[in-house]
Amino acid sequence: MSQRKLPEKWQSSVRAAKAVQVAFDMDEGLQYHIRREALDNGLSPSDQIRHILALPTAARPKRPRLTVSLSPEDYAYLAERYGLRPDQQLEIKHRVMDELLSYSRRAQKP
Repeated sequence: MSQRKLPEKWQSSVRAAKAVQVAFDMDEGLQYHIRREALDNGLSPSDQIRHILALPTAARPKRPRLTVSLSPEDYAYLAERYGLRPDQQLEIKHRVMDELLSYSRRAQKP
């Protein structure tokens, strides 16, 4: 049986698939310090740790983003809040984005 070569676009994922994630339990002060430095440096906390350890990091993501996990109950709540149906997840996402933008603008005003 011959082995097929992975498509070019998947080859860069092989190394990531072999990596092992390591979690560190540390006090809140140290976590805050590392996260704050990461934010100030435009890095993820993981990349900030790699920087501290003098390990190489990947180029910055093309689309830095924030994530949140939404349960079906969360969608139901947000749908009611925005006057939508829970299955209108894309429209709910747009409304959430609008709300976050408004929040950001209010927070930036002096």
